[in-house]
Amino acid sequence: MARLRGPDGCPWDREQTFDTIKRHTLEETYEVFDAIERRAWPELRDELGDLLLQVLFYSQMAAEAGYFNIDDVASSLNAKLIRRHPHIFGEVKAEDSATVLKNWEDIKREENKPANVTEQSLLADVPRSMPAMMEAGKLGSRAAKVGFDWPDAEGLFAKLDEEIGELRAELNEPEDRTAEVEGELGDLLFTVVNLARHLKIDPETALRSTNAKFRRRFTAIEQAVGGQDAMRAMDAETLEDEWRKAKISEAEDTKA
Repeated sequence: MARLRGPDGCPWDREQTFDTIKRHTLEETYEVFDAIERRAWPELRDELGDLLLQVLFYSQMAAEAGYFNIDDVASSLNAKLIRRHPHIFGEVKAEDSATVLKNWEDIKREENKPANVTEQSLLADVPRSMPAMMEAGKLGSRAAKVGFDWPDAEGLFAKLDEEIGELRAELNEPEDRTAEVEGELGDLLFTVVNLARHLKIDPETALRSTNAKFRRRFTAIEQAVGGQDAMRAMDAETLEDEWRKAKISEAEDTKA
């Protein structure tokens, strides 16, 4: 990376900044996700290399600016792993993963506590920069630590019905209520994410699985009816019938 960024290096690499590289980092992260979900282990090896390249890229740019270098990154990580695993490197006892996670969060909260402040918000160290779905799950999980939570999943099903009703009510208003509709849709999505938390299901993984399923079935319909132009000529009822056929066919293939 030092050579690529050097005076006689690659023109593209030399032009990059922290801001221009950010989107590549997100893309590489999702390509790692995809390889894991497909159990494509040789591809995962390559994708992890691409993700590591992002770390190297940022570290090289930081070294050039005098902020830190890759050794500092590794040293900081080593120190953090030791500090946050006192049950391994210290005298703290932790018999199960729940205790480990609690200790981790307690230590993290203490590390991030501002100077001269006795107590900060329980939500303060949940980054706003997270993807919204991940942030929603983190916020709900943190609030649950002080009992601010639904007692069980059943309460969340009732909350879902309530949020759907409120969204419908806004949609039925005669004037433009775009901001209100957006707010109610956000409330509905927040409730869905917290339902996933209660069910111990990662909502991002669940949605990605559904996305993959939709891709398969939609592609099957395209192939069955003869392409996109044929689909455009069909009415909604016929398309729904083709969807049911694709669903049944997929289920039969799974059984086989």
